Amino acid sequence: MADYKAPLRDMQFVLNEVFEVANLWAELPALAETVDVETAAAILEEAGKVTGGVIAPLNRSGDEEGCSWSAEGVKTPTGFPEAYRTYAEGGWVGVGGAPEFGGMGMPKVIGAQVEEMVNSANLSFGLYPMLTAGACLSLLNHASEELKAKYLPNMYAGTWAGSMCLTEPHAGTDLGIIRTKAEPQADGSYKISGTKIFITGGEHDLTENIIHLVLAKLPDAPAGSKGISLFLVPKVMVNADGSLAERNAVSCGSIEHKMGIKGSATCVMNFDGATGWIVDAPNKGLAAMFTMMNYERLGVGIQGLATGERSYQSAVEYARERIQSRAPTGPVAKDKAADPIIVHPDVRRMLLTMKALNEGGRAFSSYVAMQLDTAKYSEEPTTRKRAEELVALLTPVAKAFLTDMGLETTIHGQQIFGGHGFIREWGQEQLVRDCRITQIYEGTNGIQALDLMGRKIVGSGGAYAKLFTDEIRAFTASASAELAEFTGPLNAAVQNLDELTAWVLDRAKGNPNEIGAASVEYLHAFGYTAYAYMWALMARASLGKEGQDEFYTSKLGTARFYFARLLPRIHSLSASVKAGSESLYLLDAAQF
Repeated sequence: MADYKAPLRDMQFVLNEVFEVANLWAELPALAETVDVETAAAILEEAGKVTGGVIAPLNRSGDEEGCSWSAEGVKTPTGFPEAYRTYAEGGWVGVGGAPEFGGMGMPKVIGAQVEEMVNSANLSFGLYPMLTAGACLSLLNHASEELKAKYLPNMYAGTWAGSMCLTEPHAGTDLGIIRTKAEPQADGSYKISGTKIFITGGEHDLTENIIHLVLAKLPDAPAGSKGISLFLVPKVMVNADGSLAERNAVSCGSIEHKMGIKGSATCVMNFDGATGWIVDAPNKGLAAMFTMMNYERLGVGIQGLATGERSYQSAVEYARERIQSRAPTGPVAKDKAADPIIVHPDVRRMLLTMKALNEGGRAFSSYVAMQLDTAKYSEEPTTRKRAEELVALLTPVAKAFLTDMGLETTIHGQQIFGGHGFIREWGQEQLVRDCRITQIYEGTNGIQALDLMGRKIVGSGGAYAKLFTDEIRAFTASASAELAEFTGPLNAAVQNLDELTAWVLDRAKGNPNEIGAASVEYLHAFGYTAYAYMWALMARASLGKEGQDEFYTSKLGTARFYFARLLPRIHSLSASVKAGSESLYLLDAAQF
């Protein structure tokens, strides 16, 4: 496998030339005082060094060794603790954290690039700081000042880690039926009892303490999701002066044996009357968790993008070097027994598909991150509201489409290697295995599609979608004639999306099954249209610069490939949506 190199040139292009993020930061006073283009460039360059030089070399060895469980705890793969210390000492765990508690305070659009780098380098490793950052975000927004002051500085510093303990063996996505209990104590604390499963980083040897955020129910809680509360439960109790005390009554019962991400400890966690403190108000646990869900779901989408990027880097290197057969038009490498496989049309199809989906995904994830920044930092209520609604609309698309395309991309990379792609030593099969989980956790992609279709499209009467399509139409209306080759098909794709939205809204009035029947294909049609918008923006930033730098020539060629070969997928997806739900219910359960 090729050594990982952070795609810094493309990241800078997206941030500075496509979206001109400095203009956004100038409009948001809190960010204007924190970050500028030069600072952002320095941060990304250093992140590229630590991810490429320290973390990436542990990717295959971590997969081969995996994590191991004993009664004393969980051991991560060789090299992980040392690499984590290096990562933490660089301040990377708290890159987006609140400065008043020791974080860097960087906007999400910068954090998104760092997340891509660490997950491209080593997805298993990247999960540990990601879960800590998510836990920090919930605490920052919902915990008492006392809890924040006591726990956030060490979590941002990477001295302590965080985990999120949500689901249980019987519950899955339906958190309303969890059974973990929280018993109030006279001193204001609670005793937490129950079992949680699939807990990433629930136990490990990377930090001296782990701060668990645990969903549980109070004795008098109402039924269902309205009765869920959130509790902070430390692995090791913390004294008033911040020093560590005795071990809390929380333990790891086992770790899962998984298809991929084997360097990440996925734990069964047992809480046996563990001491905890409530975060926010009673029965408001889901609201506290959903504060970080948009960030985490975008983060999981970025994991799909990240594995696709790593696969592409290896595949393109292999395609340039591997010689096999001659080009259809005759020998290219006349001094060799065969031509490099990059000359063959099908290899080029796969490589360009990978490149177009990766670069489109990077632009889209950055766009969503900018909406998160606007929603968080804007002082203008109308601007903030619009950004919040776009985040609500685009988050399920980012999570599901980025990861679905990530799996497609990693599989293309494996296919380019042929038989070698099926062999562990080349690394491509690991990326396929690792990427597969991204479609499942943080809400399966089917759940994301239901969220998009049911809550965001039907729930808003199409208003959220109109926000996005109106923005695209404003862009195409103001675009120069030179962009017509991109804006023409983009306008057609937007018109198609509007028609699909109207069709589902109409059909759902008489048959609620239409929402679920249309959801996945609709989300994909939305994703391809959103990527077309990203590619049109990137084409605008590249036109006229082809003679200056091959980077822009490559960008325009990839944009043309996307519009010619990938955007047309929306037509078959649209036909599937309009086929309706009837065919899904032609069989009784016993007939399957």
